[in-house]
Amino acid sequence: MSTLPERVYQLVAQIPKGKVATYGQLALLAGSPRASRIVGAAMYRAPSGLPCHRVLYRDGTLCCDEAFGGKEIQRQLLEAEGVDFLPDGRVDLKRCLWPGPEEQH
Repeated sequence: MSTLPERVYQLVAQIPKGKVATYGQLALLAGSPRASRIVGAAMYRAPSGLPCHRVLYRDGTLCCDEAFGGKEIQRQLLEAEGVDFLPDGRVDLKRCLWPGPEEQH
């Protein structure tokens, strides 16, 4: 049995370019629906190479300033992948939210 962080890392690795996921969504998909803060902590300690910049707060707000060198870096990474932003700076979750792994549909 894998740990929650391991399950989260497996999920994050599957988020395609141009899509994003939320901390709460990943917690739910990983089998711990009330563990969004633990998902956030796992993202902070994630192995290099994971597309952690694709993980956002539930309202589409970008991550904290400590990650990725700041929100502007995260925004640049997402824009380069074709992620749409709303006028207020949040990601357009209606257009860009990842539905989850294929096998869970």
